[in-house]
Amino acid sequence: MSSGKELEPRPTDEELAAMDREQLLRLGGKLDGVELVSYPDPWPVKGTKAEKRAERLVSLWFLISALTGLAFVVALIWWPWQYEPANNENGHFWYSLYTPVLGVTLGVSVLALSIGVLLYSKKFIPAEVAVQQRTDNMGGGSAEIDRKTIVAHLADAGERSTIGRRSMIKRSAGLGAGVLGLGAVALPVASFIQNPWKDANGEDSLAHTAWQPRVPGEVVYLRRNTGDPGEVSLVRPEELDAGSMETVWPFRESDRASHDTLARALKRSDSPVMLLRLRPDDAARVIKRKGQEDFNYGDYYAYSKICTHVGCPTSLYEQQTNRILCPCHQSQFNVLQYAKPVFGPATRALPQLPITVHSDGYLIARHDFIEPIGPGYWERKS
Repeated sequence: MSSGKELEPRPTDEELAAMDREQLLRLGGKLDGVELVSYPDPWPVKGTKAEKRAERLVSLWFLISALTGLAFVVALIWWPWQYEPANNENGHFWYSLYTPVLGVTLGVSVLALSIGVLLYSKKFIPAEVAVQQRTDNMGGGSAEIDRKTIVAHLADAGERSTIGRRSMIKRSAGLGAGVLGLGAVALPVASFIQNPWKDANGEDSLAHTAWQPRVPGEVVYLRRNTGDPGEVSLVRPEELDAGSMETVWPFRESDRASHDTLARALKRSDSPVMLLRLRPDDAARVIKRKGQEDFNYGDYYAYSKICTHVGCPTSLYEQQTNRILCPCHQSQFNVLQYAKPVFGPATRALPQLPITVHSDGYLIARHDFIEPIGPGYWERKS
């Protein structure tokens, strides 16, 4: 809104170019109708012990941010992150601390940097009290005089904050922000340390999962997670009600004797599969994907539980609408149309696991997925 007052006479371009910062400050305030009621200096007496203590306190928080940020980067890369069974007490102890250590170090780094900024603002930035008459400059936008005066005000604010002469704070703040930035870069880059194509045909590559038989003719069963890693609970078709869903993992008889291997199988991120039994009326309306017409076993369908958007678990199943939901970003997949995405950011259908029933009556995987599971990557062709 316009203040309703006459505009102050403005200097010519020559007069404006000849003004120093103090003159520009006064001019800018006058043109903007600003009246400084109070602009006290937080430290009117320079170099006091109290001022130096405040400066050291701010620097300390920035230094804590830098150290914990560096600890985050070190832990992210070198801390033992691979699963260790509980019977290996020493290895399991350090493995179990991996996620907490990452969370604590990154959290403290961000918190310390924020506290340092807040303390500096409180102890060194002048708390001005000003009254300003608002104006829209007659609809003319920002003229050259406005740009020059605002730059002068910003420069004056920076000088009054005394940041220019506080090298300790500047260095510690730069160090804290720099290390925190390094941690932000290291987080996504750390996944590139290992070569995902070192064994392109193995179950640990991007193109395959643990559902792939390790030797020709190996039977891979569908297994429940009962909460006891050492317990093997296989799935029979008659155990699922129509319209129900259950999450399953791969199991091989060769793994039965190894508690460690059984536990690892339940922790692989590419293993979870949603096993669904459709109601007869719904099963009759299924549209199958080309080339995957025989991947189901009667009314039973199995889809990867890893969302094709960013890899969250699609752990929700709506029986009435026959949709699989991802709770992270609300992608929805239509089970009656080969788990094709019908809502949300996901753009690819969930990969389908081909299943059948073994001669012993348990559900098994016929072979691995025929396409990579999860979100896209550079080399992906599907």
